[in-house]
Amino acid sequence: MNNQVVQFQPAVENYGSRSLTAADVRAQVNLVQDVMREVMIEGTHYGKIPGTNGKSLWKAGAEKLMATFRLAGDPEVESLGSDGEVHYRVKVRLSTASGQFVGAGIGECSSQEDKYAWRASVNEKEFNATPENRRRIKYTRDGEKKQVRTNPADVSNTILKMAKKRAQVDAVITCTAASDIFTQDIEDLPEEVVAELVGQQVKPSKHASAPPADTPERKEALAEAEAEAKKGAAAFNTMWKGWTRERRLLVTDQMGRLKDLADVADARAQDEAEGE
Repeated sequence: MNNQVVQFQPAVENYGSRSLTAADVRAQVNLVQDVMREVMIEGTHYGKIPGTNGKSLWKAGAEKLMATFRLAGDPEVESLGSDGEVHYRVKVRLSTASGQFVGAGIGECSSQEDKYAWRASVNEKEFNATPENRRRIKYTRDGEKKQVRTNPADVSNTILKMAKKRAQVDAVITCTAASDIFTQDIEDLPEEVVAELVGQQVKPSKHASAPPADTPERKEALAEAEAEAKKGAAAFNTMWKGWTRERRLLVTDQMGRLKDLADVADARAQDEAEGE
């Protein structure tokens, strides 16, 4: 019988006021990597940036690291909105269980962001009845979408939650020294901006492949993935687990956008629940 005691990484506060040694830093980085391998699930806790070795930490993954290092978050909200715009800046302070301050992160979100300022029109009738200055046709790689302006008040709480999420992820990456493992916010950027960042600032993976061709199979998979993502993260994850590897590869380059759809759906569902 093996009676060996497993040594766990100490909480952040156990280091006290002394400087960390090289061994401490290695242990902390190793712990983050161990949690990634053993606990985190790609597509749920983090996502890979298409065409690179980079990984983007998501809210669920940040919460796992907070639990690992026994950190608690305390958000401070600042409203920056004016002239009908809903705009929040959130600062999340991270502390140990005993209340020792470790560090902070900042995040912002605004109703002027494209994903919150516009929504898909319900039908052709709604699109035609909407004033011209409050409707548009957005051209994408997969075709075109008819959109109408969103009422900022309808997404106010969603925007607040997204600002908090961004601040929390920023705080966790900073306080756990995980920036060499994870990036932040690239999932929140438009596709064309991500493509530019990937092309100009991130070293491509030797094994990276080009996005799949727009075949009928890819379009069908994207449509199903988008439909499930709009139901929330739980529905999307259930669908994902049931897919084959080949089918997953058809939409992997869109995971950031799909995850964002799920985040927004969950935030809106929570809004509705709180309003009941």
